[in-house]
Amino acid sequence: MRTIIGMLMFSLVAIHESRAAPSEAPPNHPLLGIWKLSLPEIGCSETYHFRADGTSLVTSNQEVAESEFQIPAKPNAKGFYRLEDKIVKDNGKKDCAGEVTKVGTKATNYLRFHPSGELFLMCADETMQKCIGPFERVTGEGT
Repeated sequence: MRTIIGMLMFSLVAIHESRAAPSEAPPNHPLLGIWKLSLPEIGCSETYHFRADGTSLVTSNQEVAESEFQIPAKPNAKGFYRLEDKIVKDNGKKDCAGEVTKVGTKATNYLRFHPSGELFLMCADETMQKCIGPFERVTGEGT
């Protein structure tokens, strides 16, 4: 259990530790919309709203953060989308991992979508050894 929570905390922090620049997301991209990550091991959940203008709004425990992201229109040969993300606003409160994310924090992660388009995993690399998820699409919500 501690290993899973440790990996989860590493992954949540890693989400915010690489580079990104703002740009519009490709039209009809599978990432666009609202996604929920449930973390029952620690009694917390996160909501991610990825918008077509290349920005996202994330709520995690008491934290509310905004970011700018880049993602390609198509997955790479291994089936992953490379997501680059940069935090541009944060309310300074703790997230599900008990951390406060600093404005300017950058991350690169790799997303692997389920064929249904209703779930994805977020991984530290393309090996699927360090992933969090599944993120579940929140239906009935706009992009």
